[in-house]
Amino acid sequence: MPGPGTNPPADESEWVGWHRGYESSAHLTGRLPVVRHLLGEALDRAPPGPIRLASLCAGDGRDVLGVLPGHPRGPDVRARLVELDPVLARRARSEVERLGLSGVEVVEGDASTSSALMGQAPVGVLLLCGIFGNLTDADVERCVRALPRLVGPAATVLWTRARFAPDLTPSIRRWFAETGFDELAFVPIPGTSASVGAHRFAGRSEPFRPDERLFTFLPPAERPYAKSAPDESDAPPR
Repeated sequence: MPGPGTNPPADESEWVGWHRGYESSAHLTGRLPVVRHLLGEALDRAPPGPIRLASLCAGDGRDVLGVLPGHPRGPDVRARLVELDPVLARRARSEVERLGLSGVEVVEGDASTSSALMGQAPVGVLLLCGIFGNLTDADVERCVRALPRLVGPAATVLWTRARFAPDLTPSIRRWFAETGFDELAFVPIPGTSASVGAHRFAGRSEPFRPDERLFTFLPPAERPYAKSAPDESDAPPR
C-alpha cells in the first residue's frame, strides 16, 4: 500500500495499491527475490521439453516475468498468468509484449476456481503467491488439498504466507505433506513476517475437475492479516 503520508488515487483498486508496496515495503521487496530464486530452481529441475507454468492471482506478473527472459529454460515455458484486476492484467500483458515472451499468456479473469487452468493443467510449476493471507484457514487447506488435480508428477508449487499470529504456516506445510508433497524450501524473510514455501509433488495426479472452487477471498476487514498485529512493512502481509 502507499507509504505513510501518501494518498492513493481515488479510482485505484486495492490490488493496484498493494502492488505499490514493491517500491518500498520490506515485506514485498524481501519476498520477491526469494520467489524468483525458487522459481529459477523449479525450472532447473524440470524435465526436458515444454514446461507448463501457471500463476494464480498473478498481479502484474513480476515474479515470473523477472525470471523467464534470463533463464536457460525460459524458451521451453508455456505460461498462463491469471489476474482479475484489469489494470494489473494490462501491465502484465504489456511487459510480456515488451519482453517478447511468445510462450506467456495473460488471462484477465477469476483465479479462484480450477477453470482458470482449463487447458493448462496439469502444470509443472504453479505459483500461489499473495493468496493465502486473504483466506480462511479452511480455504487455505481446501486449496492445498485440490492441488493433485491441478499439477503433474514432480511439479513444484510456490506459495507465500505471512507468519503473523496465529502463524498458519506450520499447518500449511503439514497439509502439503499430507497431500503428497515434499518440502523443498521454507524461507522466512528477515525483518518481516513474510515467508515463501516451495513443495514438490511426490504423489499421483488426480483427474482435473472443471469449476472446482479453490478459494474465496474474504472481505478486507475479515482477512487474517487485518486481525493480526501490525506488520513490520507498510504493505498488508499476505
